[in-house]
Amino acid sequence: MKKLLLLLAISISMYAKTETIVFGAGCFWGVEKYFEQVEGVIDAKSGYAGGNYPNPTYKTVLKYRKNAPQNTINHTEVVEVTFDNQKTDAQKLIREFWELHNPTQGDRQGNDIGNNYRSALFYTNETQKKIALETKDEYQKLLSKEGFGKITTQIEPLTKFYNAEDYHQDYLQRNPFGYCPNHRTGVKFEKKKEKHSFIEPLGGKEIVVIDAPFCPYCEKFEKNITSLYKGDIPLRTANSDKLKGFDIKTELIATPTILFIKDGKEIHSHVGYMDKKDFYKALGEFKLGTGSEAFNVAFNQGTDGRYCKQYDIFKNTPDGVFVDKLSGDILFDTKDRFNSHSGWLSFFKAVDGSTIEKKDTSYGMVRVEVIAKNSGVHLGHVFNDAPGGKQRFCINATVLDFIPRGKITNN
Repeated sequence: MKKLLLLLAISISMYAKTETIVFGAGCFWGVEKYFEQVEGVIDAKSGYAGGNYPNPTYKTVLKYRKNAPQNTINHTEVVEVTFDNQKTDAQKLIREFWELHNPTQGDRQGNDIGNNYRSALFYTNETQKKIALETKDEYQKLLSKEGFGKITTQIEPLTKFYNAEDYHQDYLQRNPFGYCPNHRTGVKFEKKKEKHSFIEPLGGKEIVVIDAPFCPYCEKFEKNITSLYKGDIPLRTANSDKLKGFDIKTELIATPTILFIKDGKEIHSHVGYMDKKDFYKALGEFKLGTGSEAFNVAFNQGTDGRYCKQYDIFKNTPDGVFVDKLSGDILFDTKDRFNSHSGWLSFFKAVDGSTIEKKDTSYGMVRVEVIAKNSGVHLGHVFNDAPGGKQRFCINATVLDFIPRGKITNN
C-alpha cells in the first residue's frame, strides 16, 4: 500500500511539472523540429487546430486553405509543445515563437500561402494567455520600429488539437533532402551586442551560406560540404539578418541558401540542400566559367591540349603539392612526379585516399579514370606504362593548383 501511495505521489508530482501549449508558425515541419531541440521541451507534435469542423486531415486542410465553404473556419498547421515547466517556462517558449516566424503576414508564411499557414497561438491556461497578450504588445512595438505591419496572430484558448498524419511527424528528420523554411523577421526581444555580429563583403569572389538554428539540412551541409572545403574562394556561414552591404536578389526565406558572390553582388544562388556533386559543379561554373577548358575537363571528362600553358607552368615547379582547383584537397606530390614526355603531368601515384579510380569505356577504349574523391571532378587517367612497370597517373593540369611545400596550411 505504501509503495502504491509513493508511486501515486511521484506520478502527481511529475504531472504537475508538465504543461502544453500549441503554436502555429507556418509549415509545421520546421516548427516541430525547432521546438523538439529546445531545452525543457519533452515532446513536439505536428497537428491541426483553430478550425470549426471535426477530424481535419492534411487533405481537407489543404482543400480549405483558400476557398473554404461558407461558415467554415479552416484549421491551421500547428505544433503541440509539451514541456517541463521546471526546466523552461511559457514566457521563454512564447518569446521564441514570436521570433521564429513573421506574425504579420496573415494567411501565409513566406511562399507558403493559405489560411492553414496563418500564425496562431492556442493557450491552455490563463498564465499562458497573459504572457501571450503581453509579449504580443511588446513584440509589436519592436516590429513597428523595424517597419513591419500589424501582428495578425490568432490567440485563443485551445479547444481541440488533432494529430497530423504519421508521415508528418518528425518529417525533417526522416527526409534527407529539402530545406527548412526560415520566416524569421530578425527582430528579437533582447538584442545581444555581439562583436562582429554582421558580415560584410570581402571583395572578389566568395560563397556565403545562409543557415538557421536547428535546421537539419544546414547541419548536413556543414558536415558534408563546409567542414571539408579547403578551396581558395572564401566560404562563410551567416544568418540572413547578419548580412550588411550585400546586393542580394534571392529572397532569403529558406535555409540553407548558398550564395555565390562577386564584389558583394550575388552572381547566382541555390535554395535548399546541395550534395557534393551539385555544389562543386556550381562552384566550377562560378570559379572556372562554363566555357573554360578547366570546366570542360572537370565536368565533361575533357582533356587538356597536349603541352598546354598550364602544363608548362606546372611541369618544373619546385617542391610542393598539387591541389584540387575547387575543393583545395591535396591530390598529388612533386615527390611522385616524373617527366613522361607525353605533354601531360605524370605521377607515379596520387596522395593516399585523395582520388577514386573508375573504369572508363568512352571513345571505344578501356581505361581507368581518375576522379577527385571529395569534389568528384575528372582529373585524368591511370595507365600501366611508367618506368619500371609502375603506374602513370596522366593528369590534366587545368584542374589543379600548386602550393609550395612551405606554404601548405590547410591539410
